[in-house]
Amino acid sequence: MLQELEVPEEVSKSGRHLLKLILWVIGYIITSILVNIHLPNFLGAFKETYQEYLPYLNIGLIFAFGYFMITAFSNLMYWNLRLKYPHSTAQVVRNVIKLIGIGALIALVAGGSAGGAAGVALGGFVGMVVGFATQKVLGQAIAGLFLLVMRPFKIGDKISVAGEEGTVKNITTFFTVLEKDDGDLALIPNNNVIGGKINIKKPETNKSE
Repeated sequence: MLQELEVPEEVSKSGRHLLKLILWVIGYIITSILVNIHLPNFLGAFKETYQEYLPYLNIGLIFAFGYFMITAFSNLMYWNLRLKYPHSTAQVVRNVIKLIGIGALIALVAGGSAGGAAGVALGGFVGMVVGFATQKVLGQAIAGLFLLVMRPFKIGDKISVAGEEGTVKNITTFFTVLEKDDGDLALIPNNNVIGGKINIKKPETNKSE
């Protein structure tokens, strides 16, 4: 009698989110065909009014389906990375993918709604605005990813960085959390950690007299 192999949770959830991504893509294609090609044929006298509002309806579809596609893809990447990396590393990648994806989606919709050369210009402008608005946030997230992958220090190490000294309690998407000697917590932005000097203290050892 053959023994059933247990499928790791990461593999199972990765496959589930891949299926979700495929279904959202198919759902968008089918909905877009229905809304743009088949539905107008059943509206009769309201067809012209419907055609006037059709671009706005398409923008809504792109926003809705685009968001769910980005979410499914970021979750897919998260569970793929969990096969090799801990939650904190995979979570940083998921957040970065979401930020980039949503920014690109906004720029795409803004450019497409204007059309032609104006659409390209507007899309580029919106992309720049989104880029500036998320520069610090995205920079901290990417810095957090580098910290988790390169591992210059680990949780439990006593370090001195960005003018603060303490024990590393956590490394999140945006901050490195230090517990200082007086018990206070210092939340240091990850881009300050990557861009600054890091001193790692040697662990104290009890010397027998």
